[in-house]
Amino acid sequence: MTQQNRSLTLRDVSEASGVSEMTVSRVLRNRGDVSPATREKVLSAAKELGYVPNKIAGALASQRVNLVAVIIPSLSNMVFPEVLSGISQVLEDTELQPVVGVTDYLPEKEEKVLYEMLSWRPSGVIIAGLEHTEASRAMLNASGIPVVEIMDTDGEPVDAMVGISHRRAGREMAAAILKAGYKKIAFLGTKMPLDHRARKRFEGFTEVLAKSGVEVVDREFYSGGSALAKGREMTQAVLERSPDVDFIYYSNDMIGAGGLLYLLEKGIDVPGQIGLAGFNGVELLQGLPRQLATMDACRREIGIKAAEIIAARTEGKDKDTTVTLAPTISFGDTLRDA
Repeated sequence: MTQQNRSLTLRDVSEASGVSEMTVSRVLRNRGDVSPATREKVLSAAKELGYVPNKIAGALASQRVNLVAVIIPSLSNMVFPEVLSGISQVLEDTELQPVVGVTDYLPEKEEKVLYEMLSWRPSGVIIAGLEHTEASRAMLNASGIPVVEIMDTDGEPVDAMVGISHRRAGREMAAAILKAGYKKIAFLGTKMPLDHRARKRFEGFTEVLAKSGVEVVDREFYSGGSALAKGREMTQAVLERSPDVDFIYYSNDMIGAGGLLYLLEKGIDVPGQIGLAGFNGVELLQGLPRQLATMDACRREIGIKAAEIIAARTEGKDKDTTVTLAPTISFGDTLRDA
C-alpha cells in the first residue's frame, strides 16, 4: 500500500467538510462558537481523512521533530522492553529519540495514543502489530512519514513491517510436538482474543494438527495478562477437565512456567507424562527447575531492523520494506526431541 507523499492540511479538512479553514481550526482547537452540526461535520471529515492537528505548526521550519513514536501493547510484558532495547541501540547513533506509548492491547486506546503522538509530528512511527482500527490506519496512511509495523508479518503493512510469521511459528511447534509422539494436546492463552499474534500461532498450530488427524482436546483462554499464578490456575483447570492431556502448548513462556511449576509440584513426570511448550524465549525463566521448551521471537533483532528502516528512510535512503525473521525451537527439558 502506497502512502501519500504529503501530510494533510486544514485545507483538506475544509474541502472535505465544506466549511472554511478558520472554522475547521476553531473546531479542532475546541475554540469559538461553532454549531454542533458543523462541529460534527468537521470532526467526521477529519477522522475519515486520518487528519491529525499539528501542535508544532509554525514552531519548526521542518514541521518535524526528531522523535520516533514507538507504540506497543505492554511494558509489563517482558517481550517489549527487549524490542525497545534494539530500537534504542540503533537510534542512539542518530539524532532521533524514541518516545513510547502503551495501548494495553486495546484498539481504541491505540487509536488515542497514535492520535496524540502524531500530533507532535514525529519523524517516524514504529507500531506493534498489523491489526488496527480504520481510523488508526487512516492516520498512519496520511502521516507522510515512515511507518514500521513490528512483531508480525502475517498480513499487509501500511508501509513497512518487521517481524516473524506467527502462523509459521505455530505450525513448526505443532510439527515438533507431533513428531515427539504427543496426541492429546491442549492450548492455553492469555490476552485472548486481543493478542492477534497469539491467535495466529494458534491458527497455524491447529492447522498442522488437523492435517495429522489430531484435534486440540481442550483449551483455556484468559482475557487478562500473563503471570505465573495464572499459568498454574489455567493448567489446573484444564487437567481437571481433561486428565488424559499429554501436552500443553501455552501462548507465552510466563504462563507456561506457571504450568510447569504446578505439574512438578503435583509430581507429574515432565516431559514423560505431560510435555510443555511456551513462546518468546524469555531469558528470565532460565532459572526454573526445568528449562521450558519455547521459541525465540527475535525480539531485539526486530527492534534493530525496525529502527534501521526508520533511520534510513528519514535520511532519504531506500530500505527493505518487509523483513521476516526466522525463530527457532528450543526443546529445553519439557519437549522430547524426536
